[in-house]
Amino acid sequence: MTTSRNIVIAGAGIGGLTAALALADKGFRVSVFEQAPRLEAVGAGIQLSPNATRILRDLSVGDVLEWSTVVPDALVVRSGASGRAIVRMPLGAEAERRHGAPYWMVHRGDLQAALVAAAEANPDITLTLGVKVEDYATHRHGLTVQMRHATGFDEEHCIALIGADGLWSSLRSRIGNREQPRFRKRTAWRSLVAATDVPEQFREPQIQLWLSGNAHLVHYPVRAGQAINIVAIARDSEERTGWSGEGAQPDLMEHFARGSWAPDARSLLMLPAEWQTWSLYDMPELRQWGEGAVTLLGDAAHPMLPFLAQGAGMAIEDAAVLAGALARSPGDIPAALRAYEDARRSRTALVQRASRRNGAIYHKTGPEAFIRNAGMTMLGGRRLIARYDWIYDWSEGEAVPS
Repeated sequence: MTTSRNIVIAGAGIGGLTAALALADKGFRVSVFEQAPRLEAVGAGIQLSPNATRILRDLSVGDVLEWSTVVPDALVVRSGASGRAIVRMPLGAEAERRHGAPYWMVHRGDLQAALVAAAEANPDITLTLGVKVEDYATHRHGLTVQMRHATGFDEEHCIALIGADGLWSSLRSRIGNREQPRFRKRTAWRSLVAATDVPEQFREPQIQLWLSGNAHLVHYPVRAGQAINIVAIARDSEERTGWSGEGAQPDLMEHFARGSWAPDARSLLMLPAEWQTWSLYDMPELRQWGEGAVTLLGDAAHPMLPFLAQGAGMAIEDAAVLAGALARSPGDIPAALRAYEDARRSRTALVQRASRRNGAIYHKTGPEAFIRNAGMTMLGGRRLIARYDWIYDWSEGEAVPS
């Protein structure tokens, strides 16, 4: 394939690698540059709902990944104080029947490994580590991208540049967006423990979500049930840099105090010897995602809070829509990228806002928490999970609900 069809992607995260596979599937040549010298599995577990898994299946990544996934039979919401089940939302076989694709729980490292393996096996994709995309220049033949590596600078010519360089995207600033991510005064603590080290109740193929004032806990099995992913999120005024800060268990347990949290939840939190922490950020909706033959994707375009478990899902959707738009208008790259942005902006903004709302709902206290729990119980699991149909039933080109 000639370089006239070459597209450069900055960033080899979930969004960047999925975009590379989707673009190669449409006949483009793709060069992916990642500034990290090696790819490491940042984070632990990740939830992939049907809107994401149907795309991964279409790209044949699901075939490689499926062996390591766990299919949850339900999402169980519990009272953090008592441990009582408030509501049980059905997933599993019912979710696949309802949405035409599975709901998976997977280790982020397993997903990344599957995407890397697929990219490396594709002759139209080149993945280069230790290189940061720094700048670009537009000319009548396309773009020249400037990149920095350990020994100096290089250039790459391409027809389009995709900024999949994450929350702190440098390309987002380069195209004129001066808005910076906003710290939302919450810290996430994550750890992974062997399934053999936890009581049987925590090994069930379920997403278990414990709610209490100013903090919540979520856990589920990954790696074909061999490990348990634990994430605790609490209000916190201390802003922590990076995605993998070290957390001390006594600091965590201050947010999950005896008397306020059920003994079972506290016992689970006491198991991990090591914790990693990261501060939670999002951004107001961006009016501009790109210019000319440059655009953004995933967290670079729409960082969101994790309270709908849709960060990865939105990046995967972006990749599919981007590839489709470029395939439909390969002769007018700027127009194709504006079509992609127009197709994605409203939906991702809607998911951003819904994620913020969920965060507020999760951390209610006092009478508001009582009303929340009673309302969930009264509605029941099937009606509650149906409220997410607009997310899970998505397919490329679908209109955004008003």
